[in-house]
Amino acid sequence: MRGLMIAALLLGGLSGPAVAECFSGLGCSDVDRFRQADLRTMRCSDLWYVRNRIFDENGYCFRTARGRANFDNSDCWEADQAQVKMNAVERANVDAIVRAERALGCR
Repeated sequence: MRGLMIAALLLGGLSGPAVAECFSGLGCSDVDRFRQADLRTMRCSDLWYVRNRIFDENGYCFRTARGRANFDNSDCWEADQAQVKMNAVERANVDAIVRAERALGCR
């Protein structure tokens, strides 16, 4: 996960809500559709991070200890994940990541 996060930081920087992060090998979460072939080469922990980073970028308030440990809730505004507003590409990327996580048996 650290390698992916470092690559993401180098490409996209630490960004607040509504500013998409770009991930090495995937692209930017708000404009590039992630490919299943690329996602399925990733570790479960990296998939979890990328998926939740998209939610974080769009104002989700994390409730789990893992989520709060990885993302800053000080700038969040939406407590219901189903209500988080995303553009079509972001929504498609979250769905693609979930499919990859299921295919890989991630928990």
